Amino acid sequence: MIVLAMTIAANSPRRMTPIISVHDLSKSYGPGTKALDRINLDIQPGEIFALLGPNGAGKTTLIGAICGLVRIEPGHVKVAGFDIVADYRAARKLIGLVPQELTTDAFETVWATVSFSRGLFGKSASPAHVEKVLKALSLWDKKDARIRTLSGGMKRRVMIAKALAHEPRVLFLDEPSAGVDVALRKDMWAMVHRLRTQGVTIVLTTHYIEEAQEMADRVGVIRHGEIILVEEKNTLMRELGKKKLTMQLHDPLATIPAGLAAHNLSASADGTEWTYVYEPHGSQDAVSHLLDDLHGQGIRLKDLHTTQSSLEDIFVSLVKE
Repeated sequence: MIVLAMTIAANSPRRMTPIISVHDLSKSYGPGTKALDRINLDIQPGEIFALLGPNGAGKTTLIGAICGLVRIEPGHVKVAGFDIVADYRAARKLIGLVPQELTTDAFETVWATVSFSRGLFGKSASPAHVEKVLKALSLWDKKDARIRTLSGGMKRRVMIAKALAHEPRVLFLDEPSAGVDVALRKDMWAMVHRLRTQGVTIVLTTHYIEEAQEMADRVGVIRHGEIILVEEKNTLMRELGKKKLTMQLHDPLATIPAGLAAHNLSASADGTEWTYVYEPHGSQDAVSHLLDDLHGQGIRLKDLHTTQSSLEDIFVSLVKE
């Protein structure tokens, strides 16, 4: 699977100057504990990139390394051409980070903490920009509230507002949907689409893989600290996805005739449905042959429908041991 994934990635049609370039990056925490293993990754300007992986795969460590929060040993990371070590200030000013943890000053107001975050990156005061960010995240009516009085979902909104305060060119969202309500998710994804139209690059990790399937341009899968796949989402769905044909039989038949064995059909417990899983490539011929063979066996169908593998199905198959 890894060889296939690498072959697909090599054929990616994008040929742009990356805004983020990671080269030969590794990270260990003590002897025998390797969090990242020779990571090579380019992220393109203005794209939405989803980094997927199971717990402990290295997602947060990789984001920390790109943002200059984790020491690189060895490896190189550049953001818009600035080395994250040698040109730390210049690189870091381009990055907005929304971490998993809710780390804010509990006794500050929403307005003060977001405005202060803007100043930390050397930006001059801009009440108009802070107002725009707070309104976009439905925080305007909470601008004078102290952080400690807010709900968990509202605190998450404040974290996003802080990350956007200095108008970054790259926004990292590390598990942004964790523990938040549906309303915030909708606001957040609407904001992501708006930022993308403004040229902001979005990198997100998420356990809600259906959101990655809906939002992302490209997908990267990390496992045991290694990137095992980077690919355009649509190409990934086409190359690694499978289709399933579900057939409802006119007359229940629990035992599949030996003449249909080549199709690897499976039957439901009550014999009312058979399923056929096949590759999307050449699917028309495969299904036609199956239907011809069913007719030859005297099998009558009452109904049939097809479904396509989801990104979650593909992800599970890639990270499965």
